[in-house]
Amino acid sequence: MSPLDPMQAEDLSRWPYDPECANSLLDEATWRPGPGGFRRNARGEPLRLDFQTTAGDRSRELVQQVLQGMRRAVRVEVVFRNEPPRVLFGETLAKRRFTDMTLFAWISSPENVPRSILRSAEVPRPENGWAGQNYTGFAHPRVDAVLDAIERELDEERRLRLWHELQAIYAEELPALPLYFRVDAHVWPRWLDGVEPTGHLAPTTLWVERWRVAP
Repeated sequence: MSPLDPMQAEDLSRWPYDPECANSLLDEATWRPGPGGFRRNARGEPLRLDFQTTAGDRSRELVQQVLQGMRRAVRVEVVFRNEPPRVLFGETLAKRRFTDMTLFAWISSPENVPRSILRSAEVPRPENGWAGQNYTGFAHPRVDAVLDAIERELDEERRLRLWHELQAIYAEELPALPLYFRVDAHVWPRWLDGVEPTGHLAPTTLWVERWRVAP
């Protein structure tokens, strides 16, 4: 959760970038460097990960390159298989057709309960018409219960404890790896007055009747 969110927890498990530890774990799992320098298993099969994001999104493609370099440092091969946004979001993610890694963004607001991305019933599948955004297939009974409880709880202190429990479970289970909080800029002309960003998912035009030509 964003540090700007009042429900954000500080005392969570942290997973630092540690190539030395990664190398040890890969060696222990019998993935050994082979021809070309990349790791292979005992059958000679390469440790190769497909990595997808939205083609043409310069920011995401730059992040891809950084993450590819981090994996190359531990001799893991990463292959980019980017797709147009309509394909990635309309088919690959919505129908959970990605194979290894995919990079995208979730948009949220303060105290927005992440039901659609974490609740087990929100895993897209044929039975629910591919509805929901739980693309990772994360299923955790306690997380389901906490999500339901947060939506019903009106006491701020009890709600805060539930939020912290949810974040603690997420940090341990790590169904998806958050990378950074993106800032969405608001730009409007100097002559326009009365524009007030809502601070949540509702559009800025919610109070368009207050907009005025600046004096």
